Amino acid sequence: MLSKVSDFIAKQLLLSHEGLHLVALSGGADSVALLLILQQLGYRIEAVHCNFKLRGEESERDEAFVQALCEARGFPLHRIHFDPRTYAEVHKVSIEMAARELRYRYFEKLLEDLGAETICVAHHRDDAVETLLMNLMRGAGIHGLTGIRPRNGHIVRPLLCVSRQEIEDFLRAEDQSYVTDSTNLQPDVLRNKIRLQLLPLMEQLQSGTADNLFRSAFYLSEAEKVYDAEIARETATIHDSLLTSSSLLTLGNSSKLDSSRLIAAFTIHSSLISSSTSPLCFLHELLSPLGFNRTQIEQILSHLNDAPGREFTSPTYTLVIDRDSLIVEPLRKEPMKPLIIPETGRYRLDENVCFEVSETDDLSISKSPDVCTLDAAGIRFPLTIRPVQQGDRFQPYGMQGQKLVSDFLTDLKQNLLEKRRQLVVTDATGAILWLVGLRTDHRYRITSETSTVLRIHLV
Repeated sequence: MLSKVSDFIAKQLLLSHEGLHLVALSGGADSVALLLILQQLGYRIEAVHCNFKLRGEESERDEAFVQALCEARGFPLHRIHFDPRTYAEVHKVSIEMAARELRYRYFEKLLEDLGAETICVAHHRDDAVETLLMNLMRGAGIHGLTGIRPRNGHIVRPLLCVSRQEIEDFLRAEDQSYVTDSTNLQPDVLRNKIRLQLLPLMEQLQSGTADNLFRSAFYLSEAEKVYDAEIARETATIHDSLLTSSSLLTLGNSSKLDSSRLIAAFTIHSSLISSSTSPLCFLHELLSPLGFNRTQIEQILSHLNDAPGREFTSPTYTLVIDRDSLIVEPLRKEPMKPLIIPETGRYRLDENVCFEVSETDDLSISKSPDVCTLDAAGIRFPLTIRPVQQGDRFQPYGMQGQKLVSDFLTDLKQNLLEKRRQLVVTDATGAILWLVGLRTDHRYRITSETSTVLRIHLV
């Protein structure tokens, strides 16, 4: 047993003999065996016990057992009590998730305070097999079928190479007692049902099932490396372009808005998706971290070559299928409030963008997309700056007759998200004076009869 665990630690580069290592000690067979094995292998260790007070007297029993064990064996012990029920209620998570978050947050803080190198937890081979089966039943992809990893940051699992039976045999040989969590003996949750019912049945059907599944998880972890390398190669051009000028989605065509209203967004060209070895995997790895679920990703792929305009949203992002690409940007959860301008002056739209409104007798016509110049005579205050609304019409400068703003933007080949962000300036009558950064209304143009110019400057 000691040799098997020692070889696994060395092969996976989990622990050093020079550093301090913390052992998560619940009092159960797995964690007690881990504590004794690491001690016998000569590692410098200290124990950590969390009492969540979820099992009444059993929780107190476990803490008392851990304290007695550490005193008898000479292990330094760090103890803490938590209230996961209150945490779960405040943070809107399950009690199990609350306990996990509290435990690992404490582990990381303790690791920093003590200058320890790792936190050792007692997951073993059977835990990895149970996780594999749970994820397989839930329809997981390759990342979910590799079981439990030997290392995850500072968290290490030196017992992944041994089974529960081997752990119990070791403790029996050491004449070492342990406590048993009674909730693990009830087939009331999926993991327990797998442990108590499914795996024993599978062993009856095929001897050595647990070993075979663990081996399959190892093979899949090796295949995962190839998969990740290929996905990384295919998505490199996407990730490299994030937050660069070529991938930013902006309001209109205004250079001021380009530089001041940067949006963390990117475009995925359809040709890049189609040329991928597996377009579905490519999109999954790119979009699932943004909150898009499996069904949405499959629908996105199936509609890739449809007419543009189909939209999908995750809790944090929105995606639009455009003519030859997918456009992704953070979801705006609250609509922009209109900015009212009662008179000339400087007005702030948000922390990055201001509009400066003034009147002048300079009759020159602005050629900058950030400045519009209009005949002030026919314009009534207050002005309003707002996003485009359905049914908005204006008379584009240089054209005869009115045109729907949406049609005008379509002619410019703007996508749905660009249209949604496009700002307009209206006067007190509701007439559109300026599509910000794009075009003024012909009816308010400067003519030979103009005496005063209204100047609106996007700052």
